[in-house]
Amino acid sequence: MKSIKRIASLLIVFAFIISLCGCGNTQPQMPTGDFAVHFIDVGQADASLIVCDGKAMLIDGGNAADSSIIYAYLKNHGINHLEYMVATHAHEDHIGGLSGALNYATVGTAFCPVTEYDSSAFRNFVRYLGNKGVSITVPKAGDKFMLGSAECTIIAVNTLDNEPNNTSIVMRIVYGETSFLFTGDAEREVEQALAGSKYTLESTVLKVGHHGSYSSTSYVFLRNVMPEYAVIPVGKDNDYGHPTAEVLSRLRDADVTLFRTDLHGTIVCTSDGKNVVFGTEKAYKGDPFGGIGNNSTVTEDFSQADSGMDYVVNISESSMKFHYPDCGAASKISEKNRKEYHGKRDDLIAKGYQPCGSCKP
Repeated sequence: MKSIKRIASLLIVFAFIISLCGCGNTQPQMPTGDFAVHFIDVGQADASLIVCDGKAMLIDGGNAADSSIIYAYLKNHGINHLEYMVATHAHEDHIGGLSGALNYATVGTAFCPVTEYDSSAFRNFVRYLGNKGVSITVPKAGDKFMLGSAECTIIAVNTLDNEPNNTSIVMRIVYGETSFLFTGDAEREVEQALAGSKYTLESTVLKVGHHGSYSSTSYVFLRNVMPEYAVIPVGKDNDYGHPTAEVLSRLRDADVTLFRTDLHGTIVCTSDGKNVVFGTEKAYKGDPFGGIGNNSTVTEDFSQADSGMDYVVNISESSMKFHYPDCGAASKISEKNRKEYHGKRDDLIAKGYQPCGSCKP
């Protein structure tokens, strides 16, 4: 049944892409369905517009430089009021462009994990909210609200305070028999906490966490979400190496249909309550997995696959640092001082190594 649905969906997608290409517009048209998610292409950043029954919510808004993109996108789609604005966490690549949205649209409720953060992007966000007479609401896990006839549940917020990524608001949206999971930049530690929580994670569509960084989208998390489709918001040829080969391999192992903003541009997903259909700004014909084949771990137990992690260790006595493999600092370690390590973080610390201050493993 799942494969039949996919074939039907792909046929509709093809027709939708043809219509997009034929209209000469560089942006996807507003879908005719009652529920739609717009994964807006803001490069190496994150922004999603959800519309249900004429009600709109914006989850993140890209970098400050993307403010004009967000402004224009809302204007072109006739959205001058947002019932909800969600800043998943305080990093600029998620919160910076929200000022652009606030220059055009009014807002009912603005969610954010924190009310203070030391950055100009965050201060501008607060200032523009104040101009609209709105203050930040810090939600709690378990909070529910309706966007039209779609039910939205916040299933994580401020899970850990060791790094802004792990304060991310994680939200699951249910529309009929279809569901959508938005994870911000939540990393492995949050994913593991959610996997052991009371909340339902299984979702039709997964917005992949942290732009496809190795630190997110763990096997144990994917086992619980079991998505049919995944979307990675990511910039072309970015400096971080996102999406990483490890994450692409995990997603291919999970048998998802994958979309990426660096390849497909802005992506629009519509739902009729039973099936979802995707349309893309760009008619990409290549392999979104980058030619990465099925990983041998597909046959392993997910919990065993997550018993340790891969790190890069600088064994020089003047450094004694460990990094995620996709960390820029790790690529600069000389061959004689570089060591690959698979195991637990605590074990490395017990050996005298310190976590990198940039990638924060």
